[in-house]
Amino acid sequence: MSYVEAEQTHTEVDPVSVGDGKVESGFSKSIFISGIRCAITYVIIPFVTPFIGLAPGVGPAIGLVVGAVAITANIWSIRRFWKADHRYKKPVTGLHVAVLGLLAVLMYLDIAALV
Repeated sequence: MSYVEAEQTHTEVDPVSVGDGKVESGFSKSIFISGIRCAITYVIIPFVTPFIGLAPGVGPAIGLVVGAVAITANIWSIRRFWKADHRYKKPVTGLHVAVLGLLAVLMYLDIAALV
């Protein structure tokens, strides 16, 4: 194969691209973390913490920490989908933006409860 033929068949490869499996795994993890935040906020804190003797004001503090982790995971997942140029990057971004909006509202409510 000559140099010209090699140049014609050569395709550019993005050094930061990753396989679809890794990108989709990141998506699953970020949505899972957001779900954990909701479970903590709406199930564990209201129903379980009174039984184990935790103070009522501990819920918003835990919600802020888990919310910050969930937001970071969602942003990380969006970036991975776009860097990998995944075929579902736009719908997944829309889903993540919706989740980020809900997390922002929940964090606002947690801050209001603490203040």
